[in-house]
Amino acid sequence: MVRKAFKMKLYPGQKGEYKKRHNVLWQEMKDMIHEYGGSNYSIFLDEETNILYGYIELENEEKWAKGADTEINRKWWDYMADIMETNPDNSPVSVDLLPVFHLD
Repeated sequence: MVRKAFKMKLYPGQKGEYKKRHNVLWQEMKDMIHEYGGSNYSIFLDEETNILYGYIELENEEKWAKGADTEINRKWWDYMADIMETNPDNSPVSVDLLPVFHLD
């Protein structure tokens, strides 16, 4: 199991919309996340900076990376592109965070 943390950036004033869209996360997205080895997924927002902090546990990173090329994932990226910073392909601008401490 791989613990992965990352950060993304929400556009100002989009907290409510971001929460709304995730509160009704499409079943197909939930299925894709699990199918490609993701579990225990959480996203947190720093309201002062609009930085989103994500945490997910993965079976392995190679399997997880393949999920990016699924039709449902691309559809989700397109759906979210108007409320957060994205790359030209509408994938979220995401920066991996360096693990520095863990305690079970």
